Amino acid sequence: MGDYKLADAEERFADIIWSREPVASSELVKICQQEMNWKKSTTYTVLKKLCEKGIFCNDNAVVRAVLSREDFYGMQSRKYVDDVFAGSLPRFLAAFCGGKRLSEKEVEEMRKFIDENT
Repeated sequence: MGDYKLADAEERFADIIWSREPVASSELVKICQQEMNWKKSTTYTVLKKLCEKGIFCNDNAVVRAVLSREDFYGMQSRKYVDDVFAGSLPRFLAAFCGGKRLSEKEVEEMRKFIDENT
């Protein structure tokens, strides 16, 4: 595990699984044919790739998430902060805010978050 970047089609596919899991792989093929116009082979190829990334598993023809949607996007976000901002959350937040002043509510929410996570 470690490569948490998904192409647009992979992301749509992952969302299909997350919203329906556990889902039979045969049902997943039907859904992808209807919603993405994919052939059976495409569905299984992409599923295999995402299973190898450690995001999903396909055991006994039932597809389940190894990582929840929230965990996946959390890991992706942390990797982005590490890669772009050298792991500095304050530098990320400064760039994210772009010079915009935080509201009192936002400041209070951040204080609460910091207090709960220190």
